[in-house]
Amino acid sequence: MANGCISTERILNKLDEYLNKNDYDSALKHLLYWLSEAQLSGLGNIELLVRNELMGLYRKLGKEQEALQCVTAALEKTEEMQIQKQVGAATTFLNCATVYKAFNMPQKALPLFEKAKEIYESELEPFDSRLGGLYNNMALALVDLERYKEASELYDKAVSVMSSIEYGMLEVAITYLNMASAKEAEIGLLDAEETISRYLKKAEQILENFDKRDGYYAFVCEKCASVFGYYGYFNYEKQLIERAKRIYEGA
Repeated sequence: MANGCISTERILNKLDEYLNKNDYDSALKHLLYWLSEAQLSGLGNIELLVRNELMGLYRKLGKEQEALQCVTAALEKTEEMQIQKQVGAATTFLNCATVYKAFNMPQKALPLFEKAKEIYESELEPFDSRLGGLYNNMALALVDLERYKEASELYDKAVSVMSSIEYGMLEVAITYLNMASAKEAEIGLLDAEETISRYLKKAEQILENFDKRDGYYAFVCEKCASVFGYYGYFNYEKQLIERAKRIYEGA
């Protein structure tokens, strides 16, 4: 589907192709090219789409300055386009908040999460995957702010939403690992040991039983591997890293 002379489908499909190969350099060049084209064409919605994708990529690459610049530009664009009550703006608020959280600014992230939550819960169906992602990421910020009860409630909501969605179980695995980390932060590693073990086992079962082993599965394996390693599951950490590598090499 095209918008003006720029096809959003073309942009996103090519981006997925690069990400499935773990080719972040090409993905970045691709997005920066289309950002420039959108700005030259005066297509604000395309620019916002690309900036949302750039925020996620900069976050993965650990490029804090670039990610924060993208946050500022994206928030300004939502004001310029007067779409601040729409679902598209909520997605931008969520992505901006996730950048703030990733770079240790949970106090800046939380108001944006709250704005996204208000719109999503008003406009989306109860089991929309976007709600699951919001709950999971917002809970991470709440843990950083030591608001553990609120975080636990959102993690439970995330599991409920994503368990009801086809292919959503990978997100459930991530949520279980987040819940393990949250419990450690709340009561300490020793007291949380039994709970942590239970959550890790649930996540492992999901990863082992999940059938669609594509680029996103590989990304999740990489993301989960370090958590298993942190808790002493070194062999499983190694398995996940090697599994992800094989998937990327075969893409």
